[in-house]
Amino acid sequence: MVLIEPEGRNTAPAILAAALALQQQAPDALMLVLPSDHLIPDTAAFRSAALTAANRAKAGDLVTFGIEPTRPETGYGYLELSDTSARTATLPQPLVRFVEKPDAPRAADMVASGRYLWNAGIFLFSVQTIIEAYRTYAPELLQSASKAVDGSTSDLGFTRLAREPWREAQSISIDYAIMEKSSNLAVMPYSAGWSDLGDWKSVWQESGPDAAGNVCSDNAIAIDCRDSLLRSEADGIEVVGLGLDDMIVVAMPDAVLVAPKSQSQSVGEAVASLKARGIKQGESMPRDQRPWGWFESLAMGNGFQVKRIVVNPGQALSLQSHNHRAEHWIVVAGTAMVTIGEDFQKLVTTNESVYVPLGAVHRLENPRETPVVIIEVQTGDYLGEDDIIRYEDRYARS
Repeated sequence: MVLIEPEGRNTAPAILAAALALQQQAPDALMLVLPSDHLIPDTAAFRSAALTAANRAKAGDLVTFGIEPTRPETGYGYLELSDTSARTATLPQPLVRFVEKPDAPRAADMVASGRYLWNAGIFLFSVQTIIEAYRTYAPELLQSASKAVDGSTSDLGFTRLAREPWREAQSISIDYAIMEKSSNLAVMPYSAGWSDLGDWKSVWQESGPDAAGNVCSDNAIAIDCRDSLLRSEADGIEVVGLGLDDMIVVAMPDAVLVAPKSQSQSVGEAVASLKARGIKQGESMPRDQRPWGWFESLAMGNGFQVKRIVVNPGQALSLQSHNHRAEHWIVVAGTAMVTIGEDFQKLVTTNESVYVPLGAVHRLENPRETPVVIIEVQTGDYLGEDDIIRYEDRYARS
């Protein structure tokens, strides 16, 4: 089962929703919570550590995984152990407390003491134990998440949580909501290699800097630079660094990040600032994925928008109409089957085009074995993605 959040509410609501959904299918199960952006090179060693920790989880402990610190990192939380020997133990150990991201001097003191591990944000516990923890320490969150799960709907092979109760859930991490308050905590020390890849500095470290300490993507050049990450994520955009020292430069199709590596943890603040100003780059990616393929906006102005649409082999857009826009489709690669109204159905191939009038019921399909690429020109008084009336959809979208 894959749960889809209507909007991000941090880790505490997400983990609780997963536990509630799993409770309906396997109430005695254990949950291993793994953030998606972590790098764990030795999967066999991690699997062994997880199996070792399973008995403590079955016994009712909330087990977190602690990483041997290699530097006084300010971007991670820390786990305090009872003594220095516990740091290298091969069995789960009692956890004294969680320490949220410290400043540099405090981080240096904690690493030097030998009694702290990095908090990996990886957890293992039983479904019943974690739900009971929410019932004790976050009952309001349990109420809203339960309503969101109970009101969920199927969407393709996914389960979409109910929007309104989910919006009522507090946006909070599981560390603050549960772990810092619980007494039944244990930590499984893990030292076989790990990186959270949670910022661009981590990407730089794990990408293998060259002799000058630089990491460059295919579309990037470093001239007289040191210890810097230069990366282009956009076709046609070249990144050139001149005399940079300890810098991060990342070019996306719709935005460019320039920052010292020491500020890589502050990217979230930049995103929050964009959202507060209502700038779309803070909310969405330039390429919008769909079950049939993807699209991206190439240009937009008063009363018009130009998109590139890629439809995967054998896939199709919904049978739909629009109240506020007409569309002109130009096929630039592949062959599309176009349906407009009850009387028009035609294969449209490369260098051919078709016009979809305002209000016309229409569909675009790819009947061939190669992707079809369309340039779509929209004209109208409103061009939002919610101006779609679906009459039929093979992906069961409403």
